[in-house]
Amino acid sequence: MRIAIRLIHCLLLATLVVPVGAQEPIRGGTLTMVVQPEPPGLVSAVNPAGPIGVVSTKILEGLLTYDFDMNPKPALAESWSVSADGKTITFNLRKGVKWHDGRDFTAADVQFSMMKIWKELHPRGRSTFAEVTAVDTPTPTQAVFRLATPAPYLMSALSGYESQILPKHIYDGTDIMQNPANNKPVGTGPFMFKEWQKGNFILLERNPNYWDKGKPYLDKIVLRTIPDASSRAAAFETGEVQLGGFSPVPLNDVKRLEATGKFDFETRGYEYLSPLFLMEFNLSNQYLKDKRVRQAIAHAIDTKVIVRTIWFGFGTPAISPVPSVLTQFHDPNVPKYAYDPKKAEQLLDEAGFKRGAGGKRFKLVHDFLPYGNDYQRTSEYLKQALGKVGIDVELRSQDTAAFLKRVYTDNDFEFTTNFFYALPDPSIGVQRIYWSKNIKKGVPFSNSSGYSNPEMDRIIEGALVEHDKAKRRELINRLQRTAVEDLPVLDLFEIRFFTLASKRVHNHTSSAEGIYGSFSSTWLSK
Repeated sequence: MRIAIRLIHCLLLATLVVPVGAQEPIRGGTLTMVVQPEPPGLVSAVNPAGPIGVVSTKILEGLLTYDFDMNPKPALAESWSVSADGKTITFNLRKGVKWHDGRDFTAADVQFSMMKIWKELHPRGRSTFAEVTAVDTPTPTQAVFRLATPAPYLMSALSGYESQILPKHIYDGTDIMQNPANNKPVGTGPFMFKEWQKGNFILLERNPNYWDKGKPYLDKIVLRTIPDASSRAAAFETGEVQLGGFSPVPLNDVKRLEATGKFDFETRGYEYLSPLFLMEFNLSNQYLKDKRVRQAIAHAIDTKVIVRTIWFGFGTPAISPVPSVLTQFHDPNVPKYAYDPKKAEQLLDEAGFKRGAGGKRFKLVHDFLPYGNDYQRTSEYLKQALGKVGIDVELRSQDTAAFLKRVYTDNDFEFTTNFFYALPDPSIGVQRIYWSKNIKKGVPFSNSSGYSNPEMDRIIEGALVEHDKAKRRELINRLQRTAVEDLPVLDLFEIRFFTLASKRVHNHTSSAEGIYGSFSSTWLSK
């Protein structure tokens, strides 16, 4: 944690010495950044996998963006109003906005995206927008959301990553999940898709007809795929790459790179996401369906060791499924599973899985998120920790597309390590993991465990429609307690990501969306 504190201290000093906006932006140039691993597609509206968001948010946009305090700001919607009863939200859209193919952007695109994509296909949108019954389009530049009941959290879910607006004229009447535009997106954003050389790079070019006149400043963005973490660090040092998000280099290289004085380490820009590293259990597994086994696994893992030795202090052990940074909702008084291998052994014995030949109880296959060395090292620690209490663990590695298919389409897994975004409100980012109505094959980052508890469903659905703050807070507290007691997933730690940038790169983190921002204001100095 000392490294993280030091980085934050450096950032504060830098802010004092060079105020934001003190330099005049320079036009032109190509920004080369790393995206790792290679995204399985390029449209977050149908697959919110992290690497997709890094690319897609430069091409596609949402109705709103958000400042560092999570206040909504205009994007494709230039203004909005909410009715007194909270059941009608009217968005006034920007005039003269064009899709990259030259067609007009209209309210029909917003209507189509809401009703056919966000509500049906997006793993979080299916619950976030559950109360939206219709979108009226009285004019081409006005979209009116009709809600069955008030849903104040909805206004936190309209960013260019979370709720991308897709062109109706390209998607309507097609198999949306298989549409070729998912790999060659057509958007309204500051950059246009140009080329994707699989395994190498993705090229974006400046949109000359962007609605925010004079922007973007950059001519091109090249997003390179560099699988090896040490090679990514070398690419930064040589100047081959100027920017990367989600802690793009090995954490043990941070001190050395910081000492060069050539880079900024930005820890802001992840407020919107609130990432949480967790373990998903497949509750259909003959061993994991027993809650005592899941509790034993929780007691066998020392999360402090994971954060300190593998993640170099860039995190904090998780207490509940709602991260501590969400102070309005976080409940620190949920049941806890202290590191206690003896308790783990006792629970496994009680479950009837006593040690057999070689001291082994049973074997589990572990699929870890294939995002880099830190994820693999975490899985290696888990193999050792569970091995000490008699659970034999086989580690299975695959690329991102195969991982997502295995877990969220085929349900062909036993337990995973993964990270989820809690987002600004539990009804947006957390409940999808526990809601039985979010068990849907082919929808990534949803309820993969198959967890179904009628009481949890009642809590979740109550929080969706409760507009009394105190009552809603109690419902979310109950959600946290029930989740930790039932343990369909095990929350391990809250991740503290950083963005690494050459000092030549300016305005790369200008909102709570950070690396998921549009980069319309990003520029390069000479």
